[in-house]
Amino acid sequence: MPAPLNSSYRQLRGGGDGRREANTSTVLRTVLDHGPVARRRIAALTGLSPAAVSRQVVDLARLGLVRERPELVAAAGVGRPQVPVDIDCGRVAVAGVHIGVPGATLSLIDLRGRVLAREDVSSRDPGPAGILGRVTSRLPAFLAAHRGGLTLAGVGAVLGGRVDPERGIAARHEPLGWYEVPLRDALERVTGLPVYVDNHARALAQSEILFGHPDAQHSIVAVFVGHVVDAALGSGGRVHLGPRAATSDVAHQPVPGSRAKCPCGRTGCFEAVVSDTVLFAEAARQGIIAEPDRALLCAAVAAGHPGADQLVRRRARLIGRAVALLADLVNPDVVVVHETFSGAHPRYLDAIREEAVERSHLCDDPERIVAPGAGERALDVAAGTAVLANIYGDPLRTVAFDQSSGV
Repeated sequence: MPAPLNSSYRQLRGGGDGRREANTSTVLRTVLDHGPVARRRIAALTGLSPAAVSRQVVDLARLGLVRERPELVAAAGVGRPQVPVDIDCGRVAVAGVHIGVPGATLSLIDLRGRVLAREDVSSRDPGPAGILGRVTSRLPAFLAAHRGGLTLAGVGAVLGGRVDPERGIAARHEPLGWYEVPLRDALERVTGLPVYVDNHARALAQSEILFGHPDAQHSIVAVFVGHVVDAALGSGGRVHLGPRAATSDVAHQPVPGSRAKCPCGRTGCFEAVVSDTVLFAEAARQGIIAEPDRALLCAAVAAGHPGADQLVRRRARLIGRAVALLADLVNPDVVVVHETFSGAHPRYLDAIREEAVERSHLCDDPERIVAPGAGERALDVAAGTAVLANIYGDPLRTVAFDQSSGV
């Protein structure tokens, strides 16, 4: 379990009506977006007084979240020099766990969402005893090997399907056969750190808001296509969490003309047509690859296999149809699509864009449809963002542990 609050943290929190906490978050986000940045500029950007900004910077520096950059002060100038403030990436980090099919990845992420270390964890058993058992056995050693002198602010754990952040459980992940799995409890037991659990599409949207496309801070739709298909919505810098902890459910939207059977009992569902499970199986059925396997199909696409290209391009256009629907329903500033092949090969992202723009009534700019800013490490960053979003949202409450403690 998380260590007790230390005395310096109690002094920082104090009492009051929450304005100090809100102001501290505002200053930290401003430093993230504009740093290195002078206090005077922070005051102008936030509308806070210079004295208030200085107080928040002192608090944030004590927590190891920001630092001054005196080496950036110009050698000559009139008046008192303005020492810039920047995010301190040398003192605090977070851990990330992404659970997928058929394995997981462990990562160490700094405060700017950069991957410092990662490790793949595999298991032939997709159930909680298999994948989660491997994660809980490897995570403490991974953190001990890579954290160095960094203080760990927590562990973020993300996966697809229905995830309940408040209860810290994986409520339903059908390809893994996970139902009501207490993910947070399992990870807290082996790390002694606070654990934040979320759906990977919501975490992708939040990571893009914090570290990715600038327009994502206004409004965003994040679409994830893998063995599960998920989407998430964000507006005004916040990601929507719907009733019963569900994301926007595009997995069971009908695809006209399709009779593909879906585990939900219906036919023609979007996930039953475009999921990785379906794609890899079809590639194997056609003899493009020897067995349903991501690496084999990626290799076939990279080698220019015409059948592989045709399959992946067809899926890209189907994804484009879903993007067009979401664009018309939500009209976001940016749509982020996480899908293996469009991230690695721009021609498939172009196919998604072309289909979406052709079918959408509102989205006429293909540049509004993008791949994740973190590229191939997007899910690692998303996992860490489950913690980082809380740090940037309420730093005084989240970084609330004895900094000598940890794994």
